Parts: sequence; structure tokens; C-alpha cells
Amino acid sequence: MSFIVPEDIERYAEAHTTQPSELLRRLADETRETLRAPQMLTGTIEGRFLATVVAATGARRGLELGTYSGYSAISMAAALPPGGHIDTCEVDEEHAAVARRYIDEAGFGDRITIHLGPALETIELLEGEFDFVFIDADKVTYVAYYEALLPRLAERGLMAIDNTLWSGRVVQPDDDESTRAIVEFNDHVAADPRVVAVVLTVRDGITLVRRR
Repeated sequence: MSFIVPEDIERYAEAHTTQPSELLRRLADETRETLRAPQMLTGTIEGRFLATVVAATGARRGLELGTYSGYSAISMAAALPPGGHIDTCEVDEEHAAVARRYIDEAGFGDRITIHLGPALETIELLEGEFDFVFIDADKVTYVAYYEALLPRLAERGLMAIDNTLWSGRVVQPDDDESTRAIVEFNDHVAADPRVVAVVLTVRDGITLVRRR
């Protein structure tokens, strides 16, 4: 996967972003060395971005769709206020096991709950509203995730959706199912009168959504 910003600028931005903890560096190394699709790793820039958004909004309750190896969940949990909590959804047992190990090592077992299984089913089981939602799961279900969670977003809550520029393929859509799904999602959000949205050129594109 290539990202939107040229590689040299991406490296510069990463070098001038507050560096991750030693634990997150080890997590990133293990992810790249042992797990499938290491390009899904959140990484320094996006990890700090998510943590900054959580801290700036004062979010107390978060929901993540797509735990992968736990980098983003740990990054966000570190920025939670006392008593804050993140529910994170993952369908792959191997990914969840790595995430759980690092979450426990970080001392965040009381701040992060991993739910193993389809995210839409988990959403139905969870009650109440969310201050912050991060969607980074299977692209073909993005519209369904969005529609399930928008009514559950707190009045001043914020939703962040990853990969919405899809390596630039959104401007020249092809027959790939995920590409078509991202294009459909972007059009859906842009036409939604219920929200205000902004697409950011961070890594592979992040869309921020709030309710009007």
C-alpha cells in the first residue's frame, strides 16, 4: 500500500512527530515481522493523531472497529481521562492475541476490552453512546458500520474512518470491491445532511465526521 503523501515527506513528518513508546516500537516490529498485512499497522503519525484527538476532545468512551495488533487501541487508551474505556472489535484470533498481550503489558487491561467476532454483532451488544469511534475494518462494510454507529455517537462525539483515500485509487475507481466500497462510502458521507465531514490526507486518508 502506498500512502497519499510522498515518501520523503512522510518520513520527515514521522521524524518530527513525538516518537512512540518503547512498547509500541516493539509492537510495531513484531507486527511487521510476524503478522499478515503489516501495512495495516497504524504507526507513529496516525497513532499520535488518534491519541491527540482523544485527548483534545476529552473522550471517555471509545469504540474501535479493527483492533489488528493493538497499536491504535493502546495509543488512544494512553490519552483517555481517568475512568475512560475503549471497546475494540477484531475477527482474527491471532491478531487479538498479539493485541491482548501488549495491552496487558501496557497496563491497559482495565481501559481496553477486545471483542472477538463480527463488529456489527458486537455493536448491537454494546449499550449507550460513544464519544469517539475509529473505523478501520473491512471496507465493504463501511457504510453499514457508519449507519449503525452514527445514531450512537454522542452529541459532541467524533468519528474517524481510515483508508478513505485508498492509495489514491478513489479518483480513478477500478473494479476492485474494496475500492468501489470506499468510493461508495465517501459519496454516502458527503451527501449526508446529518453530519459535517472532512477528509484528511493523513497516511491513506482519514475522514473525520461529527453530527450537525
